[in-house]
Amino acid sequence: MCSIFLVAQEKADKGEKVSQTFKDTRVVNGHSVETNKLGQLKFIIAHRFGTVNGGIKELYGLDQSTIRLGFDYGLLNWLTIGVGRSSFEKTVDGFVKAKLVHQRENGAPISVTWLSTAAVNTMKNLDRTRDIPDRTRWTYTNQALIARKFSDAFSLQLMPTHVHRNLVHLSEHKNDIISIGAAGKLQLTKILSFKTEYYYSLDNQLPDDITNSLALGFDIETKHHVFQLHLSNSRGMIEKFFITETRGEWDKGDIMIGFNITRDFQIKGRKYK
Repeated sequence: MCSIFLVAQEKADKGEKVSQTFKDTRVVNGHSVETNKLGQLKFIIAHRFGTVNGGIKELYGLDQSTIRLGFDYGLLNWLTIGVGRSSFEKTVDGFVKAKLVHQRENGAPISVTWLSTAAVNTMKNLDRTRDIPDRTRWTYTNQALIARKFSDAFSLQLMPTHVHRNLVHLSEHKNDIISIGAAGKLQLTKILSFKTEYYYSLDNQLPDDITNSLALGFDIETKHHVFQLHLSNSRGMIEKFFITETRGEWDKGDIMIGFNITRDFQIKGRKYK
């Protein structure tokens, strides 16, 4: 009996899932490999100020701001949907996110999550001489999030990404952009972690004034909130913006202070005492 019990316990331990590769579903601008739990509603307030090189006259960027409000919901433990609205270009976006592989102790060495997004620019067309069809306002992103939690202190993620833009400004610009992202998390204390995120777009795809997105910051975790404070050279907070429209340069001071505030609500499956 003892022998049978030990064998069964060994098999159970072998299949145990690795949890909290990242503390939240976002790294900084981009998504992490994490998905919402079943019935979990996540409200995200994302905020970016202007560049710090504006000096004291612009209060080092605090006189300017861009905001995104978003709601994410866990349809299943491995499937999340979401919608958001950005003040930047009055853009509405939505996404579907599915965890395909879950890292396990002595099992799968990595977690893999698939992300598909769509974003539409809802700004009014001010050029009366040119008719812009609604279909040209859309941008689509497909991304594989591949992550491994090496220890309780360190996690690493890679993000091969494809962005398709229905409309580009010039004919020589490409509609399809291939980018490779990398992100890391370093747990400093029980509630404090440091994270960094970088997206590199392959050469000859974007105009010369477009730069690669680099962001770094800190996460502070409480029971129902995650507060993220960070620095980034990207103004926008969805893939359409930070992958294909980043113009800031760190060495020139084009750095924006930003923060994300996340609040979780358990809508389905909540147990009351």
